[in-house]
Amino acid sequence: QERLRYTLLLLLLHSTDSFYVPGVAPINFHRNDPVEIKAVKLTSSRTQLPYEYYSLPFCQPTKITYKAENLGEVLRGDRIVNTPFQVSMNVEKKCEVLCNFPNKPVTLTVEQSKLIAERIREDYYVHLIADNLPVATRLEFYSNREEEEKKKEKDVQFEHGYRLGFMDGNKFYLHNHLSFILYYHREDVEENQEHTYRVVRFEVIPQSIKLEDLKADEKSMCTLPEATGSAPQEIDPSKENQLLFTYSVHWEESDIKWASRWDTYLTMSDVQIHWFSIINSVVVVFFLSGILSMIIIRTLRKDIANYNKEDDIEDTMEESGWKLVHGDVFRPPQYPMILSSLLGSGIQLFCMILIVIFVAMLGMLSPSSRGALMTTACFLFMFMGVFGGFFAGRLYRTLKGHRWKKGAFCTATLYPGVVFGICFVLNCFIWGKHSSGAVPFPTMVALLCMWFGISLPLVYLGYYFGFRKQPYDNPVRTNQIPRQIPEQRWYMNKFVGILMAGILPFGAMFIELFFIFSAIWENQFYYLFGFLFLVFIILVVSCSQISIVMVYFQLCAEDYRWWWRTFLVSGGSAFYVLIYAVFYFVNKLDIVEFIPSLLYFGYTALMVLSFWLLTGTIGFYAAYMFVRKIYAAVKID
Repeated sequence: QERLRYTLLLLLLHSTDSFYVPGVAPINFHRNDPVEIKAVKLTSSRTQLPYEYYSLPFCQPTKITYKAENLGEVLRGDRIVNTPFQVSMNVEKKCEVLCNFPNKPVTLTVEQSKLIAERIREDYYVHLIADNLPVATRLEFYSNREEEEKKKEKDVQFEHGYRLGFMDGNKFYLHNHLSFILYYHREDVEENQEHTYRVVRFEVIPQSIKLEDLKADEKSMCTLPEATGSAPQEIDPSKENQLLFTYSVHWEESDIKWASRWDTYLTMSDVQIHWFSIINSVVVVFFLSGILSMIIIRTLRKDIANYNKEDDIEDTMEESGWKLVHGDVFRPPQYPMILSSLLGSGIQLFCMILIVIFVAMLGMLSPSSRGALMTTACFLFMFMGVFGGFFAGRLYRTLKGHRWKKGAFCTATLYPGVVFGICFVLNCFIWGKHSSGAVPFPTMVALLCMWFGISLPLVYLGYYFGFRKQPYDNPVRTNQIPRQIPEQRWYMNKFVGILMAGILPFGAMFIELFFIFSAIWENQFYYLFGFLFLVFIILVVSCSQISIVMVYFQLCAEDYRWWWRTFLVSGGSAFYVLIYAVFYFVNKLDIVEFIPSLLYFGYTALMVLSFWLLTGTIGFYAAYMFVRKIYAAVKID
C-alpha cells in the first residue's frame, strides 16, 4: 500500500515537471506535416477594443472555420479562425504569394484602405498562433552598458503579436510580408523510426514591401528585393490601393524543451521587482501587525483586569471606555438585510478568489490554456453561492431579521445585478463599435441562465440552512433603551477612517496591482500566481488587523454603531485602488477616445466595487469576532 502511494506520488511529481499544464498533450510532427497557423484577434492598448482577424481585408482561405470556444475566450474577445498560410514542418519557403491568384495583386477599395489606415493609426497588433503558441516579435536593443560591450551585448525582448503597420509622417504603411521563424525541438526516437519534431517557438518579422519590388511569377512564388533598395507599401486612404500579401517560412532547431516553451513569453517583465516588493510588504505588514497585536493585547489585558477588579473603589470611579457600551454594542444596525446581503456576496467573492488563485498557483490555469481563468472564475462564483447564502442567512438571523426569502433574493441579486447592469451597458457601446470584445447575445443568455439557474437556487439553499441554524451568540444582553452617543472627535469621522484604514492593505499589494493592470490593459500575460497568493494572504491579515484597531478605537469613544462602519472602513483600500487606477490611466495608457475611456472606467468601477466587498467582508468578520471575544472576557453585573 505504502509503496504504491509512493510510486503514484513520484509519477505525479514527474508528470507535473515534464508538462506545462496538466491535460495539454504535446503534438508531435513528422517532416512535411502541416503546421496550422490560426488567427486569434487584433488588439490595441490604445482603444481597448479587440477585433476579429477578418474584420480587415486579409487573404481568406476557401472555407473559414472558427474554433469552438470556452466562456473565457468569448469574454476576452478571442475569435480563433483558420488562415490561408501553408506551413509544413521543417520545410523552408523563400517567398510565397498568399492569395490564390498567382501574380494578380489584391485591390483594396477606398473603404477598406480607410479602415486599414485607421487601424494602423490606432496602433493595432495582429495575434496569430501556431500549435497553440502565440506569435511574438523580437525587439533587440542595446542596453546602456559600456561602449566596448555594446557590440556584443544585445537585450532581447519579445512583443506579443506583430504590428499591423506603421506611420511615417502622415503616411500609412502596411506590413504585407511576414517572415515566420519557427523553432522546433527534435525528439529522441528509436533508431529506425522517423524523427518527430515539436514546435517550441513562433516568431515573425513583419515587413512592408511595395508591390513593384515584390516580383511574383505564375507559380505564386515571389522574390524579395535587396534589403537596402526596397520601398515600403503605402496605403493611401483616399484611393484604391494595390498590393500583394506574401510570406516566407524559416525553420530553426532549438534546445528548448516542449515543457518550457512558454518561458520566453512569460519572462517579459521583471521577477526581481516582485521578490523585492513581496519581501518589502511582508516585512512591513508583519512588523506593523506585531506592534498592533502587542498594543491591543496589552491594552485589553489592562482594561479587562481593571473592569474585573471587584473592589469598592470601582463604584466610586467613573467607568469609561468600551465597557460602558456593553448594553448597546450588539444592537442590530439599520438595514440589516442589505448588510447581510453585501457580506454574503463578499464571502462568495472571497471563496472564489482564494480557490482561483490557489489552483492557478498549482499551474492549472496557465496562459497556454486560453480563457481557462475567466471560465473557472465564473463557474466558481456561481457555485460559491452556497457559502455566501449560508453566512448571509446566519448573520441576518442574528440581526433579528425574519423575512428570509426576501433576504435570500437580495443576496443572490444585489451584487451580481450591479455587475451585470454595468457590463450590459458597456457591452452595448462595444457592440456599437462592432468589436469582437462584445459578448454575443447567446453567451449573455447563457450567463443569465447560469445566474438564475445555478447561483440563485444555491444561494437560497445556503440561506435556508444559515437562517435555520443557531444565530451567533452574543455574550452580553442588549438594553431596551439605546444610550446616548457622546460628541465624536474629528478623526473619528467615517471618511478619515476610510483614508487611514486603506493605506496599509493597499501598500501591501501596490506593486502586484501594477502587474495585474498591465495584464488587463496592455495585453500582457499574468502568470505570477504564487506571488499573488502571498499578497492575498498579506491582504487578509492586514485588513483584519486594521479593522480590529479601528473598531477598538470606536468603542473606546463610546460609539457603538460599528456594524456598517466597520464594513465601510475596512474597504478603505478600494478607495486607494480607485485613485491608483486614475493615475495609471493618466500616466501609463495613451487612451484618448471616449468609448475606450468609458470601458476603462466602467471595468475599474467593477474592480473597485468587488475589492471593496472583499476587503470589507474580511474586516467585518475580524471585527465581529474581536468584539465578541472582548465582551465575553469582562464580568458584567
